[in-house]
Amino acid sequence: MSYLMPSEFVSKMVDAGEEKIYMSTKDTLIRAFMAGAILALAAVFAITVAIKSGSPILGACLFPVGFIMLYLMKFDLLTGVFTLVPLALIDKRPGCDMKQLLRNWGLVFIGNFAGALTVAFLISFILTYGYHTDGGVIAEKVSSIGESRTLGYAEYGVAGWFTIFIRGMLCNWMVSMGVVGAMISTSATGKIAAMWMPIMLFFFMGFEHSIVNMFLFPFSMIMGGDFTFTQYIIWNEIPTALGNLAGGLCFVALPLYYTHVKQSAKRKVAQPADMSTEVKASF
Repeated sequence: MSYLMPSEFVSKMVDAGEEKIYMSTKDTLIRAFMAGAILALAAVFAITVAIKSGSPILGACLFPVGFIMLYLMKFDLLTGVFTLVPLALIDKRPGCDMKQLLRNWGLVFIGNFAGALTVAFLISFILTYGYHTDGGVIAEKVSSIGESRTLGYAEYGVAGWFTIFIRGMLCNWMVSMGVVGAMISTSATGKIAAMWMPIMLFFFMGFEHSIVNMFLFPFSMIMGGDFTFTQYIIWNEIPTALGNLAGGLCFVALPLYYTHVKQSAKRKVAQPADMSTEVKASF
């Protein structure tokens, strides 16, 4: 595993943020669509494994496969651009301003949502044989997740909203550590190893990921989940996305940037007097 020093890979983070701002609309949408679709498939896979094996930890251990695939293909998640793109503005890269940042975030959101929604329809179709059966235990499980993570939070009002916001923060703290972790190595195996642990942690802990939720909640509604699209947006997607933004930016991007790119000057420490000089001076 070829390891890069923090000063090197944090500079790569800034470069990546600038690259995403300059990416064409077509490429941004395609990469975001594929990222949303692959992550949705990974979520279905992990839930299926957990149900059939009876082991949630096994599902969590295998979920990072999807994240690793999309990262190695250079596809883009909203959670990743939340962390990387602001660094291009903070570093004052030419042409990188708030308008361009919002353009990138908006396009990635649309692409991610379209990809996740496509997979939601495809999986719901095959589980129900074209909507002729009830979808079985997998559909039932996902429907219950959708209800508990909308109506369950709404039940607690403002406290519930901030609970999901914090879960979103913790989620993208870990997901962004996976994104950054992949930059510490120049080998594929090193990147995979660095990404695996934080992604597994967020999934097993039940933290809230805005793109995973773009699949889970529409799928849950298709399969009969007892909540509305408005409830999903207000009581899940908005606080989750805001939490993802805060977590990736405040816990990963800014600390790394300000201690490895904008490093402060070293302290000057008074050196102790030479002992031999002190001894001679005493005679």
